[in-house]
Amino acid sequence: MKMKANYIQNPIEWESEFKFYAEVKVRFSETDMFGHLNNTVPFAYFEFARIEFLKHLGFMTDWSTEQQVTKIPVVADLQCDYLKQVFFDETLRIYVKAARIGTTSIDLHYLGKNEKNEPCFTGRGTVVQIDKETGKAIPWDEKEKFILHGK
Repeated sequence: MKMKANYIQNPIEWESEFKFYAEVKVRFSETDMFGHLNNTVPFAYFEFARIEFLKHLGFMTDWSTEQQVTKIPVVADLQCDYLKQVFFDETLRIYVKAARIGTTSIDLHYLGKNEKNEPCFTGRGTVVQIDKETGKAIPWDEKEKFILHGK
């Protein structure tokens, strides 16, 4: 499958860098009248995988406790590029990786693969860390950057 997205320079190298994934099962309600996955649904899959990825790294874990949460990740932009049709009841792996870490933001890349290990869609998005009270972007600290780099 040829990947044409402008954020993928070398598809083989790009794909090999993914380590984390979350599985999803395509529900009937997520398909259109042709039985295809609706074109809006991968964005919900990206959200699910992104949150699981951040929790896996140790972020967003105190949201369910009584600790005061001061920093939150907010999606600034998100895109999806479709490569292959997806149908009801397929199991997909939604891979996520931090592709670039800026001062206050990270670019995340996504890869959706079917049960045959075929790429079905790719995506990218920018997440900005903001102060919950002020709504202003705040920098990642060195520990957070280290974790996001996968070290």
